Amino acid sequence: MWRDILSLFKGGGLCEEAFDEAVLMLTESRGMYRDALFALHHQGAMIANIYERDRQLNRYERSVRRKIVTHLSVSTKPDINMGLVLTAIVIDIERIGDYTKNIAELATTLDAPFDGLELDADVRKAESLVDSMFDDIVPALQDSDEDRARHIMEVHTEVAKIVEDDIHLLRDSKVLAGRSGHAVTVALHLRFLKRVSAHLKNVATSVVNPYHRIGFREKTDLPEEG
Repeated sequence: MWRDILSLFKGGGLCEEAFDEAVLMLTESRGMYRDALFALHHQGAMIANIYERDRQLNRYERSVRRKIVTHLSVSTKPDINMGLVLTAIVIDIERIGDYTKNIAELATTLDAPFDGLELDADVRKAESLVDSMFDDIVPALQDSDEDRARHIMEVHTEVAKIVEDDIHLLRDSKVLAGRSGHAVTVALHLRFLKRVSAHLKNVATSVVNPYHRIGFREKTDLPEEG
């Protein structure tokens, strides 16, 4: 299905412009993510333009929606499915910007560079895995690369496991015991990473799933993933 939709995106006009803006949103959100992590780990001040960059993502989202509505209104043969899919994608991308902004905000609450102590290796691994998802997401969309899309979905499962396992350790005071400030900071950061990962996964599912299953596993006998 995605391959057919992609041919519309590359056919010029409003559809192509809308798709290009969605890709630009992903590129911008990746830059925000990396800058937010730098601020967190190097005790950087709040990224000066983080809020403006987040607002720009919002403007891109509205622009994509306007272009889709216009296409559906004026085209003699509008593709409703294409419009629904792209609208769903940009909602997830905009949310990625929100969570990267949250990471940047978290950095400003610290009086020293982030230190996950016993969980630091896990946090760094999760950060790296999410970054690798950004590596694959644009090629997956632009090339209708189902293998890349599935890999992103698999990586999200790995990120989610790291996060949930570590949250349970924190909850049960098996790590960072007696260090409530560190524990809260690590828990928040892990949750933000999982949400960025989840929204990247949702975008990737559009390559392998029909519209009504975007955000879910491919159709299998396995229980659905939320």
